[in-house]
Amino acid sequence: MTQRTPLTLDRPVANPVRSIFEGTQRDDSVIVNIGPSHPATHGTVQIIAELDGERVLRTDVHCGYLHRGFEKECEDHTWHNLIPYVDRLNYVSALINDFAYCDGVEQLMGVQITPRCRYLRTLLSEYSRLVDHLTCVAAGLMEMGAMTAFLYLVMVRDFMYEHLAALTGARVTYSYGRIGGLAHDLPDGWLARLDEIMVQYEDFIARVHGLVDRNRIFIDRLRGVGVIGTADALSLGCTGVILRSTGVARDLRKDTPYLAYAELDFDIPVGIKGDNYDRYFVRMREMDESVYMMRQLKALLLRPENAGPINVDDRRCSFPPKALVYTEIESLINHFKLVIDGPKVPAGEVYCAHESPNGELGFYLVSTGGGVPHKVHCRSPSFVHMGAAHLMLNGGQLADIVPTFGSINMIGGECDR
Repeated sequence: MTQRTPLTLDRPVANPVRSIFEGTQRDDSVIVNIGPSHPATHGTVQIIAELDGERVLRTDVHCGYLHRGFEKECEDHTWHNLIPYVDRLNYVSALINDFAYCDGVEQLMGVQITPRCRYLRTLLSEYSRLVDHLTCVAAGLMEMGAMTAFLYLVMVRDFMYEHLAALTGARVTYSYGRIGGLAHDLPDGWLARLDEIMVQYEDFIARVHGLVDRNRIFIDRLRGVGVIGTADALSLGCTGVILRSTGVARDLRKDTPYLAYAELDFDIPVGIKGDNYDRYFVRMREMDESVYMMRQLKALLLRPENAGPINVDDRRCSFPPKALVYTEIESLINHFKLVIDGPKVPAGEVYCAHESPNGELGFYLVSTGGGVPHKVHCRSPSFVHMGAAHLMLNGGQLADIVPTFGSINMIGGECDR
């Protein structure tokens, strides 16, 4: 029997955690891992922190623990078949992902969606923003021990989940968008139930305001914590709530209007200091603005001139009605070609950005003229914001890491590359 020679190394292997700060670590500091298995880091983020007692001296944030290969996978599926993939980038507001992606493909194809589809996409985008902000604020309150406020918010959020499931057939990842329109129109009674839910939202959100807005413990935990300045936020590419919390009223819905936003009346809430409290405040105010817009959009949808079709009449991208597929050979062939080969998107490239709940969500699409994209790149806000997370964590307390990280609202699916 051959005896194996033990493996020897020319030099000792450094501890991979300690080597990040090697040569600059203080003698009296401690380096700890927070995540990726920590519940608050979603299993996809590792925060390596150097601590002086309870004080965070500096952090190194790693977000590379999710490997689905979204962008590369897109190069092997038809333009239509990518819709379930973009759903899963931000699974809390998947409809906005759908609409931003479909908008980019429609720009390449020169397709103009119908007025009813435009209004409904806008309404559902604001509905998604409302659900996303509710989830973020509720989780942040729970992580600080405010369980009553958490239960109020997730209760009304669950009403919204059930309502969206009644429209799309799914609870979280909807796959409801279509190139040139939507999967189907609103079911009977859906808008009436929307009115009821918005009234319930206003009731529950008023309770949360009363519980926490002037609560001394809540204010002390958030004021002056997790601060990021305007210059740093702009330099690192921050958008959305993080940038607006510093006082910059930057919002794609106002600055470069898309869908029906140019027809709506709404404000852009901003903060002052860019701290955790400002991010909480901006989200709470944005939810009120979303409800205000949804009421305007409901009135627009009920106008007789907006009762038309939900999909464009364009055989290049729109599926024919099922009744015709079963009875007419031309429609059967059209359906078959769209499913098997995908819509033929003219050669070219486009960058299309929508204002997601976390910031600028952009899709850079490249077509060579076939039914499969040559390149799909996603400019996801969570991935960008992870590059600025250390500025908000450094200098704070160990106990502030989780609430600060929660205020960034990182979604693991957006960090996938």
